[in-house]
Amino acid sequence: MSTLETTDTLFFGRADATLGRDEAAAVTRAALAGMDDGELFLEYRESEALALEDGRIRSASFDTALGFGLRAVSGEAVAYAHAGDVSEAALKRAAETVRGVRAGAGGTMDVAPRATNARLYSPDNPVAAVDFAAKTALLAAIDAYARGRDPRVAQVMATLAGEWQAVQIIRADGHRVADLRPLVRLNVTVVLAAGGRRESGTYGTGGRHGYALLLEPSTWQAAVDEALRQAQVNLGAVAAPAGEMEVVLGPGWPGILLHEAIGHGLEGDFNRKGTSAFAGLIGQRIAAPGVTVVDDGTLPDRRGSLTVDDEGTPSGRTVMIEDGILRAFIQDRQNARLMGVAPTGNGRRQSFAHVPMPRMTNTIMTGGDHSPDEIIASVGRGLYAVNFGGGQVDITSGKFVFSASEAYLIEDGKVGAPVKGATLIGNGPDALTKVTMVGNDPGLDPGIGTCGKNGQGVPVGVGQPTLKLRGLTVGGTAVR
Repeated sequence: MSTLETTDTLFFGRADATLGRDEAAAVTRAALAGMDDGELFLEYRESEALALEDGRIRSASFDTALGFGLRAVSGEAVAYAHAGDVSEAALKRAAETVRGVRAGAGGTMDVAPRATNARLYSPDNPVAAVDFAAKTALLAAIDAYARGRDPRVAQVMATLAGEWQAVQIIRADGHRVADLRPLVRLNVTVVLAAGGRRESGTYGTGGRHGYALLLEPSTWQAAVDEALRQAQVNLGAVAAPAGEMEVVLGPGWPGILLHEAIGHGLEGDFNRKGTSAFAGLIGQRIAAPGVTVVDDGTLPDRRGSLTVDDEGTPSGRTVMIEDGILRAFIQDRQNARLMGVAPTGNGRRQSFAHVPMPRMTNTIMTGGDHSPDEIIASVGRGLYAVNFGGGQVDITSGKFVFSASEAYLIEDGKVGAPVKGATLIGNGPDALTKVTMVGNDPGLDPGIGTCGKNGQGVPVGVGQPTLKLRGLTVGGTAVR
């Protein structure tokens, strides 16, 4: 059965269905007549989460959601109506609501997205593919394995989550596109206690695939070992120094700093409105030579990837910064049209109850020429940040503060003692100009990212090679 046929069954072929495919298309066509753009977005989602703590399943949840969102676009104005009742009556009420935005519309519907035969992930439902007993057994095995690896283990927490999202998008011209999206994630936290001190380590992994990979002992044992390693490192960590110094960022997950401090500023809506620090700078140098940043939603099985975005545009690979020169922003359909450029496949929404907006998929800095050892050896005194926790960024100014969950001192070109309490403080646009060495070891995060914007959360990916930056401000806890 094709993806379109599967979603037809979910939305129009249920025993209790009161909306037919032809009726949905007809109401959408009438509602969007004379508009500049818009679509009917239909969604069905199954999601579950299991959490273990101290050897017991503390919570288990399962949820289903079914609904639609109808959007009408007129210039810069958007009217949106949604309902958890996929019926002809509900859709007609939504159509009456969105018609009010027509005043000022150009009267010519924007062209439909191009078609694609790409399939970046399996369409199978991971939630239904593995029974509940196997999932609880996995969490129990994780707890036992962690406690057997180190006698100092005081607490083990593990969560397993999965979802299956089916979407169909119908446009006024009858163009239809559908997608079936799996998503799974495993997180493990281990707490060690020794000498009156307690420290934790956390590791997660996942992506757009089924549970089979997470059930493999090689996968979940590696997750436990990494969480345990981080906790062991933190037990021996000393207070971080403060001041301006050279900073080396590790590969993979530290790309979250790139995503937050720079990536949001490259989204089309902020630049169209002139609120981004990068607005009006296309074609200009904004980063050091050697810095190339892409947003790539076409990577198979990755957490941030999409066969088509939530407007029906095929996902793409957008070179945003090339060798330090700003080349493009990532776009949804509305902002692309208003800015006179092509959409890039980055129109995303959290659910049928949310309007789409330009959002990142997998945001990656490509590799350079220097080995990680060469980069470390070039630092006289600095900080080596391997993993990050939370952070904050101001899109307009680009100012950021990020906390390092795993970091080390670098002294005389050698990695020294682990430190805790280190924060990186800076400005995204300014930080791009301070990159002095780009590593030849590009890596991706393990599949754990979720991005928030305007109250909406969507899964994303990040990646980068080892990087060296000069003159970043490090906030620390060491007392002089």
